[in-house]
Amino acid sequence: MKRTGAWPALAAAAPLALALSACIPSVGGHQDYPPPPRSDAGQRPAPEAYERPGLQGPVQALPAPRPAWEARPVAPDAASVTASSYEAVPGDTLRGIAERTSAGVDAIARVNRLAPPYVIRVGQRLTIPGGRYHLVKPGQSGIAIARAYGVEWSRIVAANDLAEPYVLRAGQRILIPGSDTAPPSLAERASAFNLDIDDILTGGEPAPAPNQAPVKAVATAKRVLPPTAVVEAPARISSGGFAWPVDGRIVKRFGPGKSGERNDGIQIAVPVSTPIHATADGVVAYVGDGIAALGGLVIVKHGSGWTSVYGHASKLLVQRGQKVKRGQTIALSGDTGFADQPEVHFELRKGRTPVDPTTELPGT
Repeated sequence: MKRTGAWPALAAAAPLALALSACIPSVGGHQDYPPPPRSDAGQRPAPEAYERPGLQGPVQALPAPRPAWEARPVAPDAASVTASSYEAVPGDTLRGIAERTSAGVDAIARVNRLAPPYVIRVGQRLTIPGGRYHLVKPGQSGIAIARAYGVEWSRIVAANDLAEPYVLRAGQRILIPGSDTAPPSLAERASAFNLDIDDILTGGEPAPAPNQAPVKAVATAKRVLPPTAVVEAPARISSGGFAWPVDGRIVKRFGPGKSGERNDGIQIAVPVSTPIHATADGVVAYVGDGIAALGGLVIVKHGSGWTSVYGHASKLLVQRGQKVKRGQTIALSGDTGFADQPEVHFELRKGRTPVDPTTELPGT
């Protein structure tokens, strides 16, 4: 079962899951909520607020393109490969064998225990693993691929043994779990559309085209980067450590709760429209409300593997790909998502692992 950061009660989440499952198509282009109104340019009008099912209050956002997984949908056109063996001939390379068999380079290397630089000997017999292989195209993201096939992105990560930073490459063939003869169940399709923080961190970035260099982070929210732009993330976290995002009272702490639900961060009670500050210098990786439980959401990458998460915002003041400074206001607090009261959900993660923020913040 997925975690969404601050877990709502299961009873509160169940009606939403049932409502979502009723409107999910078999596979292909899909949105699991009614989209907000957009201008002809495909941008969200401002300062108009929009509201989606499951949110207690509206979320206001700057005009911004849709995230990569919505802006660049994926067709489920995987090639079905039958398990076989292949005997290498003069001139063969692992990439050439992958092209010939439609299997993935990484999958062939893994099953045959080949290590870089993948030298192939003439006469060497290789096992070609069977399965469904999707050829990644420029701009496609892991989330969009997962949704196209009705498979959770976390299952694709595991099936392909993907490693940090999890950005796919155009031309890469990835294995899609499941069978092309047995379509995914309704529950599996619903789960593929139910995002959590880990999904966005590992599957939200678009695949760069060959030789496409990352773009530099922008200084202000006035310059909007396209959703398919690959943004250069900070390499190292700046000195000074982490600062509190708001000044308030902790009402829910990190870890398991009394009823067994897990909180991947802390909840800080503050009045509505309290400025939310970046905990450290970084680059905005996500802005939106794609995780219903967290409402208005900002995710910032800080370098050295650190990421911060800010949820339940009523107003979002930054753009994806924007450079922010420690203490800069990035959003205003609210009671959006499954908030129990006006509050801020705050997380720190090292890689994919949630870390108790109170162990990293000053004065705790």
